[in-house]
Amino acid sequence: MKIKENLLGGLTAAIIALPLGLAFGVASGLGATAGIYGAIILGFFASLFGGTPTQISGPTGPMTVVVATAVISLHSDINIIVTTILLAGIFQILFGILKIGKFVQYIPYPVISGFMSGIGIIIIILQINPYLGLASDASVIHILWSLPSNISQINIYAFILATATLVIMFFTPNKIAKVIPTPLIALTILTPLSVYLNFDVLSIGEIPTTLPSIIIPSITLENYTVILSISFTLAVLGTIDTLLTSIVADSITGTKHKPNKELIGQGIGNSLCAMVGALPGAGATMRTVINVKSGGTNKLSGMAHAVILLLIVLFLSPFAEQIPLAILAGILIKVGIDILDYRFLAIWKESPKQDLSVMLSVFFITVFIDLITAVGVGIVLACLLIVYRITKETKVTLVENNSHNINLKYNLADKNIRIIKINGAFFFGSSTAFESEANAILNTKVVIVDILDVPFIDITAIFTLKDLIIKLQADDIKVIIISSKDDKVQLLKFNKLNLFDTVKFYDNMDNALKNI
Repeated sequence: MKIKENLLGGLTAAIIALPLGLAFGVASGLGATAGIYGAIILGFFASLFGGTPTQISGPTGPMTVVVATAVISLHSDINIIVTTILLAGIFQILFGILKIGKFVQYIPYPVISGFMSGIGIIIIILQINPYLGLASDASVIHILWSLPSNISQINIYAFILATATLVIMFFTPNKIAKVIPTPLIALTILTPLSVYLNFDVLSIGEIPTTLPSIIIPSITLENYTVILSISFTLAVLGTIDTLLTSIVADSITGTKHKPNKELIGQGIGNSLCAMVGALPGAGATMRTVINVKSGGTNKLSGMAHAVILLLIVLFLSPFAEQIPLAILAGILIKVGIDILDYRFLAIWKESPKQDLSVMLSVFFITVFIDLITAVGVGIVLACLLIVYRITKETKVTLVENNSHNINLKYNLADKNIRIIKINGAFFFGSSTAFESEANAILNTKVVIVDILDVPFIDITAIFTLKDLIIKLQADDIKVIIISSKDDKVQLLKFNKLNLFDTVKFYDNMDNALKNI
């Protein structure tokens, strides 16, 4: 089991999770304690019940952004917020039971890129006020609008601490950063310095040393739509965030995670977080990678990380209470910068215009409108562009004589034969082109529809084909279909009106022409 290695991995992950948990808790509006207990509870139970052995779970930037929105939308009513987080956990459990986890891999990359970069920008913008030593604000637009006036109210001590934090996180030599995480370096150097110099800055404040108590969920009819919307957003976001991290873990360890089991574990963990008012979360990429590189090989490392965090909260909270919010703002700005998708940004000029348009649409909707809307719009746009590309690749040709590049032993014009040849997908996107070619057929006795080179047929195409057959037979035109055995079986499934009984099927062109 490699107990020693897994304990070391858990310890290293806990050291990183501590400042991030505090920072995400404060940024969410639920408080530093909620962030830490979110890391403890989710970290333990997601490891215990999840399907990615080396994954470290806890509060993440994307989940924090949604919770911050929920706190504002639900007027900081903790009972209703608890209900929202609980429903998110239940949704995730249902996702796992319904085996939805495997579908995350089909989300187009431009959607994920725009989404993650948008979240990175949101995190950075939300930390502008704490960076300046001012009270937090959950509205991106309001923060940007009021920035000129806020700069004039800057707390220079907070600004110095936040800037020093960024300097430490960006410029600490890698040899040192590999041993001691840079967020921890910033906390342990700058917090005592701030206290010693008596800087007048906002700090975390009291952190209870007792275990959290159970909070009873509540819901009212007047806000159930908001609750359902936010909880579903949390569940979807947590699912995407977690399974992307699981894929990263697989690539490092050479193992294969179980996506649906992982979602059940995440759902259980987030549901339990809700019951004590803790911040929900997801699989955390940086903490997971550090865990693996430090020796973590199984779920013991994730559970150990949670227990170590609990011990820190119970015995070292007096130190944490004095941490300036400006330091946490610096840490979170670095987190936001790291979330930006530099891989896509590096090739944006060379990327297809359609992919770039999807990425930018998702990015701006994420930042200025709504996260779940961004994903939905992005997926719809990506699907429409895929349909457009497939439609362009599908060729529908009307063959009226032997001048086309088709090797025929018969003269089509002499026998009054017309061939409609389809190369590519025969579906709703290419049905219009098929209709256009079919409507151009004049003065003929036989129409051959060649679908041998069609990889798949959808219901729209089948109905379009049936309409053509009805029209041609009304004009006493014989219809022949050249198809594979599988396509013939599929078409005959829809033969409720016995329409295909009068249609001849052949498996190649020569046989069809011989029997005319």
